Amino acid sequence: MLAAGWLCWRVAVAPGRGRAFLLGWFYGTAWLVAGTGWLYISMHRYGGLPSWLAGLAVLALSAFLSLYLAVAMNLYARWRSGRALADGLLFGALWLAAELARGILFTGFPWAGSGYAQVDGPLAVLAPWLGVYGIGALSAALAAAIVAAPSLRTRGVAAGVLALAVAAGSLLAPAGHTQAAGRLRVSLLQGNVPQEQKFSPEHLPETLIWYGRAIVGAQGDLVLAPETAIPLLPSQMPGDYWEAIAAAFAKGDRSALIGVPLGDERHGYSNSVAGLSPRTTGLKNGIYQYDKHHLVPFGEFIPLGFRWFVDLMRIPLGDFNRGSLVQPPFEVRTAAGGTQWVAPNICYEDLFGEELAARLVRGAHQATVFANVSNIAWFGDELAIAQHLQISRMRTLELQRPMIRATNTGATVVIDHTGRVTQALEPHTRGALVAEVEGRSGLTPYARWAGAFGLWPLIGLSAAVLAWRGLAARRARQGR
Repeated sequence: MLAAGWLCWRVAVAPGRGRAFLLGWFYGTAWLVAGTGWLYISMHRYGGLPSWLAGLAVLALSAFLSLYLAVAMNLYARWRSGRALADGLLFGALWLAAELARGILFTGFPWAGSGYAQVDGPLAVLAPWLGVYGIGALSAALAAAIVAAPSLRTRGVAAGVLALAVAAGSLLAPAGHTQAAGRLRVSLLQGNVPQEQKFSPEHLPETLIWYGRAIVGAQGDLVLAPETAIPLLPSQMPGDYWEAIAAAFAKGDRSALIGVPLGDERHGYSNSVAGLSPRTTGLKNGIYQYDKHHLVPFGEFIPLGFRWFVDLMRIPLGDFNRGSLVQPPFEVRTAAGGTQWVAPNICYEDLFGEELAARLVRGAHQATVFANVSNIAWFGDELAIAQHLQISRMRTLELQRPMIRATNTGATVVIDHTGRVTQALEPHTRGALVAEVEGRSGLTPYARWAGAFGLWPLIGLSAAVLAWRGLAARRARQGR
């Protein structure tokens, strides 16, 4: 909120709209370089790009994605009126438009969105109503309204009123949109396989042995293994490796969700989660299959015109098939006799809350638990891991659903429906987190509107405010 307020102030006193554009551009570029600088690690350390080229690529991506904010600040400088309420609404709507553009256009890259700063903040209580974009826009609008106040005394009064409003909202906003739906005992695996060894033929046997034993010997109702925990197609696995794992779950009460690539040369390949249980033996290939829907540019599909860039790197990349947006959750029977519906998502798919909401609203069965499988080892040791955990926590706040996470290097955790991490495995260690999670049923207001309409309500709200302020600014200029 402070950073948005500083930007609003600098734009307000900038000499001309061109300077406002540059302020927004430089601010956004610095913000994204700081928030996504770990991309350098994947491109240089693992992709083999020269350090200067990897650094330039991070800078170029950040600068391109910051053009949305630059245009927004140009319009703010043009349309601001000097009235606190009107300018606060204008700044919030422009901020919202810029973040929506970054999160939607060209498949979207909403990482490091401003609303995530409120995961542990006073506006988090509004997540089940507004979602992360709405929280970010509200935070920016509040900051701008204070900055736009005409005097220090007025700003102090405005800040006090806004603080009281936020506190009142925290008390009045109901916390219980969803209801308890039974408990699930899980084993969350973390292989801690160094990225440089993950696809190495000499290290692959060790990975297969550890995951094979950990999956088959896991405790609880459900074992969850990370994204590409087994980095081979079932047809490429040695001997009866896959068959032995499947047989371990063909009888009894246990179930498994395992990150593994699936497909063949004829039909194409997918980054998938395979589910095993006594109820999957009659399905095609004997498995439940979830295919990743929101693919990563350059990592899982090659954008048009960028083959040359991908060819410069030595990362094993390819064009994966895209799964459908709404896929059925995985049925898990518990030892206590209950049933949980677990909805997988892979890696940064949980960055798109509107897509998870659609799966809740439009699916044949309403998921009671979300399960994220990831491999963040591509991106270094700490920052990306912490950011991704923050993202997952926001999803649980928006949807009031727990999320279990199984990752290669971290963060392997259980997050309850209030966004609280209840149990966690130490990052960069190998092991299994045995824990319990409480499933939830019901829908939050955010899940209802985002699941039914996606981000269109926010797009419409932003457009309406911008049309109002744009017309008002035009009339003001004509009346001079």
